[in-house]
Amino acid sequence: MSTTTHWQELASEKKGRQNASIPKEWLITPPTDDVLDVTDVPAKCGLLSARELGITEVREVTVLLNKIATGEWTSVEVTTAFSKRAIIAHQITNCLTEIFIDRALERAAWLDEQLRSTGKVVGPLHGLPISLKDQICIKGLETTMGYVSWIGKVAERDASLTEILIECGANLYVRTNLPQTIMWPETCNLVFGRTVNPANRTLTCGGSSGGEGALLGLSGSILGVGSDIGGSVRIPAAMNGIYGFRPSYHRIPYEGSVNSLEGQDSLPSVLGPLSTDLGGIKLFMQVVIGQKPWLKDPLSLRKHWDEAEYQLIEHGGGKRLTFGILWNDGVVVPQPPVIRALELTKAALITAGHDVVDWKPHKHAEIYKATMDIWTAAAKEDYTTVTSQTGEPILRSMSTTHTTDTGRYIKDQSISAFELFQVQKRRTALRKEYLDYWNSTKASTTTGRPVDAVISPVAPFPPPPHGKNTNAEYTSVWNALDYPACVFPVTKVDPLLDQPKPAHRFLSEEDQAVYELYDSPETFKNAPVGLQLVGRTQEDEAVIAMTEIVDAALKAKLYDRQRL
Repeated sequence: MSTTTHWQELASEKKGRQNASIPKEWLITPPTDDVLDVTDVPAKCGLLSARELGITEVREVTVLLNKIATGEWTSVEVTTAFSKRAIIAHQITNCLTEIFIDRALERAAWLDEQLRSTGKVVGPLHGLPISLKDQICIKGLETTMGYVSWIGKVAERDASLTEILIECGANLYVRTNLPQTIMWPETCNLVFGRTVNPANRTLTCGGSSGGEGALLGLSGSILGVGSDIGGSVRIPAAMNGIYGFRPSYHRIPYEGSVNSLEGQDSLPSVLGPLSTDLGGIKLFMQVVIGQKPWLKDPLSLRKHWDEAEYQLIEHGGGKRLTFGILWNDGVVVPQPPVIRALELTKAALITAGHDVVDWKPHKHAEIYKATMDIWTAAAKEDYTTVTSQTGEPILRSMSTTHTTDTGRYIKDQSISAFELFQVQKRRTALRKEYLDYWNSTKASTTTGRPVDAVISPVAPFPPPPHGKNTNAEYTSVWNALDYPACVFPVTKVDPLLDQPKPAHRFLSEEDQAVYELYDSPETFKNAPVGLQLVGRTQEDEAVIAMTEIVDAALKAKLYDRQRL
């Protein structure tokens, strides 16, 4: 007698339909499980022609757009190349959910015909393949968001962001994996399974936009979109060696996308770009904001792209900036590779002529507690309302067995509305305190201005083994304060350079656990390490500009080292 339950049958049927959507001629022989670093598979597997490799290894979005606009490459061949590479990435990391390549190729042919017949591009993103997290609705496609119970939930209309991207000429071709509920810094669900890190498949790709991170880490996309309520864009960006941006609340339209905890509006999720190219982050923000999203989404701010802010008018024109370095948050000390990344960034900024000061973590533990209390206020009720439709279990951890903890992001008892009001009131007070603290740093800089931006870890560790990413506090603090933050890659774990440090006086039980997790640098070998640059509320344009300055300083320093 079969012991397969209803939800398992649904998940199996959905996974079968996904497999059937992969062109059979694009199947490869994946490397065996003992091959951990699979970043060279797209170039070596033989599926991509030399021309397709050249297309997909373009790192700059504007270069790719220019080659399409001038007719050097057609939209059809660009879409085909990235679709093939996305399918390769999926076969070695399990990063995709919806695969709709035939639909994308049909649109690519239409885009090519429009360019041929009119001599003009359809929009500023003409022919650009863009991947989306499985949360941003596309008309006619299912959006499960990692829930078995949402299998068969077909979108009747595009999300507002989807509409904008299509109007601007973009070509959507795949959607990417995420964890059940999306409230995890790793990526696994009971529909599509686990997504792994292409640099080391025993390590997490991060979450909740982990499918985007892994796909972009293998150049199966050049620009994608994720969401971020506590680090879900930034963690996968850092853990896959790419760029990612968490905008301020309501700069990018969320309307029409699905979510967990809908109706929880005091600490909202935001949509944000991930890219192999920092210029792609800027272009995405410029283009989307330029389409006046407030005319589609009632919550989107009526705020145009601010070029003066991008030119850093309030930051001395960017000539000499003061950066605060957050060495630790007062709760958990980062592991050696992250400390080395901070040191490298500090040295590069000083060499470039900027000032660097230490940044005090003002009441971060209190901000974390308020954030967690808001997230979990009615989380179990929210999740069980969905899962009860099919009886699928709620995942309580992201480990390979899903049984190692009791569910950090789920409380068994909801709190009352009055209790939630008190949490929100305290969080508002903490935002005011942090604002005053940041303003007070004017007294400790040489520029006459407060610190211009903060350089912070994205996590206290490089991507850890599956189920071990227990910390989203280094990112969620900025969500609670509504500070925009941009991730930039810095280095990779080097076992020779990143030896364990002597035990320090532990700041917390979690600090001790994070320290003990780094018992062997070989476990983390080759894992990407990124940092984030943080600015103040609605300073999105300035944050992007300052990240460009930091990124350029790091690249200049690397060039100098290589020359020596």
